[in-house]
Amino acid sequence: MRLTVSTWNINSVRLRIDLVRRFLDEAKPDLLCLQETKCPDDRFPLKELQGFGYPHVVFAGQKGYNGVAILSRLPLVTREVMSFCERQDARHISALIGPEAGPAAGIAIHDFYVPAGGDVPDVTLNEKFAHKLAFMDELRAWGGRRPAGPAILVGDLNVAPLEHDVWSHKQLLDVVSHTPIETERLESLRGEAGWIDTMRHLRPPPEKIFTWWSYRSPDWAAADKGRRLDHIWVTPDLADTVKSVTVARHTRGWEKPSDHIPVTVELEL
Repeated sequence: MRLTVSTWNINSVRLRIDLVRRFLDEAKPDLLCLQETKCPDDRFPLKELQGFGYPHVVFAGQKGYNGVAILSRLPLVTREVMSFCERQDARHISALIGPEAGPAAGIAIHDFYVPAGGDVPDVTLNEKFAHKLAFMDELRAWGGRRPAGPAILVGDLNVAPLEHDVWSHKQLLDVVSHTPIETERLESLRGEAGWIDTMRHLRPPPEKIFTWWSYRSPDWAAADKGRRLDHIWVTPDLADTVKSVTVARHTRGWEKPSDHIPVTVELEL
């Protein structure tokens, strides 16, 4: 069985719902996990998204900020939302793929939106950076005690962990998202729990991979000052099923785009 899972920080699902439809029509993933949906649950465009051919949807949101959702062609069960740092800020949602899904049944999908961390990489000067590190510490603790069984973790983790995940390792060492304290934390929490980084599993360094380009760059494509902030990880029992990872760079050039692009993994179960 072929299973495809995409992740995309959409930067407002209502504002960019036409781009969601365009991507779904083009890529046709079995599941699409969104971050930064930026709308409360009572304003979530459920019927519109279901009308795109994804009848099974779980979501958690809040007004104007954060928000996560999973859209699926396959049945989903056991919706769960975890809170971190004693905040109810819609940064995680998970579900199991239902028993009717054949070989994919029972796979857990975890969708995360890790705090960006602000601009100053100093916990004494920047509460947002302190929050990000605390969130990652709690994520690390969770990763070590997650239930057994196959799982896929996706999302905007807001860290580019490797040297070739940024346009300039040297120039970004003191820039939030690529500082040593963040990259070491992310790689530690991933490694301790045994998660496999699917992009680097198939496309190891020195190949550069980017999934985000700043809105501040007037010509993002020519400058190409990107970072790999969006990730798809799988548990070791799924490592051998990973067949391809697609980075949809062209979507960054769509009209009124998100500053992130979709990433899709294909598993052969």
